[in-house]
Amino acid sequence: MPADRLLGTLLRSLQTYAEQQDTPRLLGTAASLLTTLNNPLNVTLLTSQLLAAPATWARPEGLTTSLRCMSVFHSAARALVQHEVAANQSQKGSDFVLPQPERVLQSGDWIKAVLNGADDHSPAWRHVLVIGGLLLGFGQAEDCILSRSTFRLLEETFVKSVNTALVDVADDDELGQTTVTLVLNHCFPAISEFERSQLDYDRLLPLLMWSALRSDEGLGSGYFLGAIDLDVRSAPDNVLSWPDRSPSFAQIQRMSASPLGASLGPLARLIGHTVEHVRDSWLVGSTVDDLLDFTRTLQLQWRQTKLSGVGASDESTFLTRETIELTSPALWKLLRSASYAVVIVFRSVLGRLLSDGALASDVVAPETAAKTLSALRNLYFISARAGAATFTQYTFVYLTALDVLGSHPMHAQSFVQAIQSPQLGTIPQHPLDRTLDLFYLNTAEHLALALAELAAEDLLVAACKPYLVAGREERLLPSFEAAHSTMLAAFSVPHNAGLAGRHMPFYIDALLRMFPGSVSPRQFRLAFTALISIASPPSLVAATNPALPAVLFDLLQDRVEHATHEVLSSMHDDSQPISASDAVPLSERAAIVLTAIDTLAYVPLDMLSYCLPATADMVNTIDDSEMRYHCVEHLWSVIMEGGMEPDRSRISHAWWSSAGGREHVLYGRGEIAEHSLDMSGALPEEEIPSKL
Repeated sequence: MPADRLLGTLLRSLQTYAEQQDTPRLLGTAASLLTTLNNPLNVTLLTSQLLAAPATWARPEGLTTSLRCMSVFHSAARALVQHEVAANQSQKGSDFVLPQPERVLQSGDWIKAVLNGADDHSPAWRHVLVIGGLLLGFGQAEDCILSRSTFRLLEETFVKSVNTALVDVADDDELGQTTVTLVLNHCFPAISEFERSQLDYDRLLPLLMWSALRSDEGLGSGYFLGAIDLDVRSAPDNVLSWPDRSPSFAQIQRMSASPLGASLGPLARLIGHTVEHVRDSWLVGSTVDDLLDFTRTLQLQWRQTKLSGVGASDESTFLTRETIELTSPALWKLLRSASYAVVIVFRSVLGRLLSDGALASDVVAPETAAKTLSALRNLYFISARAGAATFTQYTFVYLTALDVLGSHPMHAQSFVQAIQSPQLGTIPQHPLDRTLDLFYLNTAEHLALALAELAAEDLLVAACKPYLVAGREERLLPSFEAAHSTMLAAFSVPHNAGLAGRHMPFYIDALLRMFPGSVSPRQFRLAFTALISIASPPSLVAATNPALPAVLFDLLQDRVEHATHEVLSSMHDDSQPISASDAVPLSERAAIVLTAIDTLAYVPLDMLSYCLPATADMVNTIDDSEMRYHCVEHLWSVIMEGGMEPDRSRISHAWWSSAGGREHVLYGRGEIAEHSLDMSGALPEEEIPSKL
């Protein structure tokens, strides 16, 4: 059919909408026809009709319709590029038949004709589809056929159309707002830095945030989690089932495959870029509030589902195989994408805070940091599963917010009080509450220095005690380790000397009781060495409890006498970054001896002359030669390889070389006199040849 007749037929079909009408086929025909029309007025007419046609826009299918419309112009632009590339190559090959020159318009004329079709007959946000499709179609560097001026015209027109759409789009026009977001998300990498700077970021940021977090095409404010509970069924044996044919799972799949849901990462980076360039700092605070509200809703919705009552370690017991292998992984994938997107935006928020005087004020900065940490806490039920510690953006956001908040003690104490568990002093039964406790312990550890002594006692010690006595239960293991770290952090704060004196006996007793069953050798060594350090001068604890270091060292001596020689299962000395094949197996006794050696770098100087020979005695109580040799090597490294300050090192070196320390360690206390007269380098008597 000739192009003119086909154009007339297509235009008539676009004027009406019918249920049986095949709109994608009409759009495909339009894409083909756009490149074959040789009259620019017809190109303009077809473009104008596509943007206003009832067949396309009377009952749109959300962003799917917008993508189809943009693909029309993208496909037409790619076809034109391929035609001109082929025409240029024909000049190099004589066997190529050149198409009729009047078949298509030149690219510059064709672009102008298409742009003229973006007129007043259609809303401004639909114009973005046209120009965005052209920009993507002509913007590929490997076969760019446009002059720099023409491409700059496309960029400039695109930015102007986006700014116009931001002004004209109605607040209740969800399709218009999400379409602008979608097209800009696709086209943003293709436009130059100068044209990016011309965007109206102050209007753009609220639109992007709403599209990503609130719209049905985005994350829908997190309410999709509430729908899951309607489809989760409990079997007679208390096993939960979430079938893959349920409406809620279909919704999860649609959200993951939607144009915005499938590109949350690039969209979050676009929002982050917008946050960094908005002119009104107030909009950054509004963004933080939106993120906090979204994460709060997400956590509340998750708490209301039956799935939240099943911990990660219990899934194999309380979930069906279908749920474990199919439906649950799809949900967690979507939640991880949402969590990472939120963190990426917070990365830009904190970056802006560090460089913006208005946001860095003593009033705004701690409030922003507290809201950031609250949002991370709301997302921790996702982060704890996803291993967010390996996500560098998360680490930056978390530590930066802690640094900002920690420099404002009053705000820090208020924040810790706000996030404390309502069941402080007990271990919650609900997995979500235990996860929030873990976040609380990890965060409070960093803010211990900002808390007053009484507040630290009420907020930190009370939260740690139930986990310290619970032992190394698998589901409580992260909280158990976090409680140890938090207690040591509370003890190490200079103004908490009274707190340390009151609660250190309880902690020492718990530590000794839990080793080696619940505490690994490495953890025991770190904890006990920290206690010696806290209790030794110039610490304020040493001023009020001067005998405490000696008591702690005596506890090690007493424990060695009752410690076993059996190798601890799956526990090795990992003080050095050695490979698994070279790891030294340790017994309980060897681990305690290594701990005593570690403490030599921290005990008071007046105790060193007692602790050195006592440590040598402990080394010689180890029966296993390999473990004993490892302890001797570690003692040598502590004394001679920079593990001590100068005065301590001088005393230790004199003991080793001149006071019989070497013989004491190598041969035992009873052999010191026998070997004390040996010349350095001399052979033992049994090795001297008899003929001499």
